[in-house]
Amino acid sequence: MQTVQTLDYHTAGEPFRIVTGGVPTIPGDTILVKREWAMRHLDHVRQLVVNEPRGHADMYGCFLTPPASADAEIGVLFFHNAGFSTACGHGTIALVTAGLEIGMLRGVEIGPDERRVVVDVPSGRLEAVARTEDGRVRSVRFRNVPAYVETPSLTVDVSGVGEIDVAIAYGGAFYAILPVSATGHTVSPEHLSSLIALGRDIKSAVERRHVPVHPEGRSLRGIYGVIFTESVTGADGKHARHDRNVTIFADGEVDRSPCGSGTSARLAHLFATGEVRLQQKLVHESIIGTRFAGHVAAETTVASYPAVYTEIEGRAFRTGSHTFFLDPDDDLGTGFLLR
Repeated sequence: MQTVQTLDYHTAGEPFRIVTGGVPTIPGDTILVKREWAMRHLDHVRQLVVNEPRGHADMYGCFLTPPASADAEIGVLFFHNAGFSTACGHGTIALVTAGLEIGMLRGVEIGPDERRVVVDVPSGRLEAVARTEDGRVRSVRFRNVPAYVETPSLTVDVSGVGEIDVAIAYGGAFYAILPVSATGHTVSPEHLSSLIALGRDIKSAVERRHVPVHPEGRSLRGIYGVIFTESVTGADGKHARHDRNVTIFADGEVDRSPCGSGTSARLAHLFATGEVRLQQKLVHESIIGTRFAGHVAAETTVASYPAVYTEIEGRAFRTGSHTFFLDPDDDLGTGFLLR
């Protein structure tokens, strides 16, 4: 009988299932090498904790690993309904929150009620700062890997919609970004089924024409998600921008949160088009009304691309813990997915 232990959190409504037991130590000198090993040897465990009847089509989670950077406390490998991802902002927020609250991470005190934690993720090294109060983590902000616009405009033909223009931006993974109005919909639960189908179609249409590849790593490639955006009037003060979005990623998976790495990609795009300034706050709202706060912290470059460092902040909450079993006589094995 196989057993797997997990600790479950949500960040702004998006689940994050942390595997804490039942898997071996993951070998490798770098996080990307560890990711490759996990893809070959632990995919059955990913399926076990993501698939029904133990999970669902929109479950998200991670394996923990020893860090690869000298000053990092922990490494993490993110996974979802279709495999393993290179970045996950909501997962980083949840992991730092969980690690500090249960004593798995210590961090370094950098100010009153603030602790700095360094996490190694497949897309790079992330510095996170947790704001604490009375032993609780009240929020986590992280400085993401450099984000940039890979393709400012690409026209694709989508069945039922026609030709639409998307931008391709990187925020730890590649996203196709477009205004939801181009599809005749709004970012709202009543339009979600249509947006899931469109997200799948747009992802396929983009990759038929162009497959983005990060210049510093060929394993960082392909469209991870499609971000449908719309502007929200009545922003939080005249100096902040307020957008709503929904991100459809992996195999039609819906991000309930505003999407952390997607928020970085969105900020890179807004900065490149002059729609946000350095240090200007972006209030990024999800399809369920939850929010992340983000801003462009500094400019940099990635190969020949102008790029930016972004900082994203959100809050996570513990939802439970589990010991999952796989009975060798169970005909369903590691499970199934229905939507």
